[in-house]
Amino acid sequence: MFDKIRGLFSSDMAIDLGTANTLVYVKGRGVILSEPSVVAYHVKDGVKKVLAVGEDAKLMLGRTPGSIEAIRPMREGVIADFDTAEEMIKHFIRKVHKRSTFSKPKIIVCVPHGATPVEKRAIRQSVLSAGARRAGLIAEPIAAAIGAGMPITDPTGNMVVDIGGGTTEVAVLSLGDIVYARSVRVGGDRMDEAIISYLRRQQNLLVGETTAERIKTSIGTARMPDDGRGTSMQIRGRDLLNGVPKEIEVTQAQIAEALAEPVQQICEAVMTALETTPPDLAADIVDRGVMLTGGGALLGDLDLALREQTGLAVSIADESLNCVALGTGKALEYEKQLRHAIDYDS
Repeated sequence: MFDKIRGLFSSDMAIDLGTANTLVYVKGRGVILSEPSVVAYHVKDGVKKVLAVGEDAKLMLGRTPGSIEAIRPMREGVIADFDTAEEMIKHFIRKVHKRSTFSKPKIIVCVPHGATPVEKRAIRQSVLSAGARRAGLIAEPIAAAIGAGMPITDPTGNMVVDIGGGTTEVAVLSLGDIVYARSVRVGGDRMDEAIISYLRRQQNLLVGETTAERIKTSIGTARMPDDGRGTSMQIRGRDLLNGVPKEIEVTQAQIAEALAEPVQQICEAVMTALETTPPDLAADIVDRGVMLTGGGALLGDLDLALREQTGLAVSIADESLNCVALGTGKALEYEKQLRHAIDYDS
């Protein structure tokens, strides 16, 4: 009864708890928070105290002294550090609910399709411990397709490829549910790692995650540039031969070479999905094409690389970064129609 009264004072929300970024959608207001999924702790005498969350904590990654620890609690789409994730969710709920600690919102969170029951329980438990009155889970591919404006409730095949920070979800949807889905542990993080290891191997230069991400977003591409070089940028890192900081120039062609493996894994996941799709739905996908969502969809020429491999029309969603959050938010707004897609059981 008390929970019901508290529910009257709260704004229900949808959370896209991503490996790289967490987005919060508040019912009736849209996406009002988008921050990196990072928490910084100050450790003194073995006691941890939260120092910063989100944007401020991300600036500390790779730059912390011994007493400060910057952690990313999400790994490959699921919670890797339970306590830190709980602190992060609490912080974001408080940031959105400035009114009081009295409010207890109902929260819907999206989870990767491949998440195990244990991982789902960990996410639900973290959200409830962070102050939710009720926690629902929705599969990421369904949320991404809703957010991209795909007509998933129609009896036709829709294919969505959601490339996040930790995972790539490839799914075929029809009649509001998943017909086939596959989650591969390749995403933006794996691309950053590929750039780091390529520069270490080929240029004897050691760069951090932040630099690798900057390279990927600035000149990252999934295909070799037509002129065999493409644009270039200056980057700084540590020379592995003599240990001093050094600045070098990297080209798009080098980054395309570095990203060849993760891009190929994404293409293979799409090909596997097409091979296993029932023939009638496959015919619909030929008509409608493939929809790319998630931050990874913004990698240069990824749609062209997929088009070359599959021979299908590939389009990128309008707000690809926010698609999953918008879809989870719509599931909250139209809960009655999408009731079958939301899992409230523990």
